[in-house]
Amino acid sequence: MTLRSTGGTEVNQQTSNPDRKSLRELKSGWVGAENASAPSRRFVHLRPGFDWTAADAYLFDIDGTLLNSRDAVHYHAFHRAIAQVFGLDFQVNGVPVHGNTDVGILRAYLEVAKLPESQWRPRLPEVLEIMSSEVERNAADLRPEVCPAVMDLIELLTRQEKLLGIASGNLERVGWAKLRACGLRDYFSFGSFSGELEKRDDLIAHGIGQARHIRAKDAAVCVVGDTPADIRSAHVNGIPVVAVATGIYSVEELLTFQPEMCVGCCADLLSEISEVKEHRR
Repeated sequence: MTLRSTGGTEVNQQTSNPDRKSLRELKSGWVGAENASAPSRRFVHLRPGFDWTAADAYLFDIDGTLLNSRDAVHYHAFHRAIAQVFGLDFQVNGVPVHGNTDVGILRAYLEVAKLPESQWRPRLPEVLEIMSSEVERNAADLRPEVCPAVMDLIELLTRQEKLLGIASGNLERVGWAKLRACGLRDYFSFGSFSGELEKRDDLIAHGIGQARHIRAKDAAVCVVGDTPADIRSAHVNGIPVVAVATGIYSVEELLTFQPEMCVGCCADLLSEISEVKEHRR
């Protein structure tokens, strides 16, 4: 594999980022994400023979990939929905949230709360409706910060007539609300979200199906995400993935899951294009 750093220093995969200790405590898109920061150095890992620009369609994750939220709107929507429907005080302690879906987070919390699925499953539609309505009602308080160079990358892919879609663990109305709040909504033609689909593997599969229905049955699809779950789910579905370290996971951590490409942020993807063009001159 190829691993490069713009700092002129050899990169050791075991090198730790001093900021990562605080990032480990965060979930991009949740309360506390204001402490997240972009990598200070450029990192590029590229599996030999992989051309990330060759895809016909791209499936982007939202939180930690396209944006980081500087608000607690989504978290408070969880809290209100669970309190209103089940009379419980939602807490994320002990609940896996990194790379999880909204429904998966609900399941995990309710298991910790020892509420049987036979009791919560029939009321799930009510919970999801309250969550979605809460986020939409408080949309003016959303404070998404677009990750470095995301807008430039999205505009470039749009000019190249690539098909852009979303594959996110957010509920559909929640995900679109976040993208509207930062001006990205209109760039995406379709989305695959949590709700009826709980597992990320199924979200990616559904997104692939949508892309191929729109573009062509043999369209090449690539995932862009920031968590090991994005990498695993892309590979389960037989498609490549570009991992970006703009969420809570470092480049070194993401590399252990063997993505076809891994970068510090989307600016590194654009730099790769510039380098290739310069090399071909």
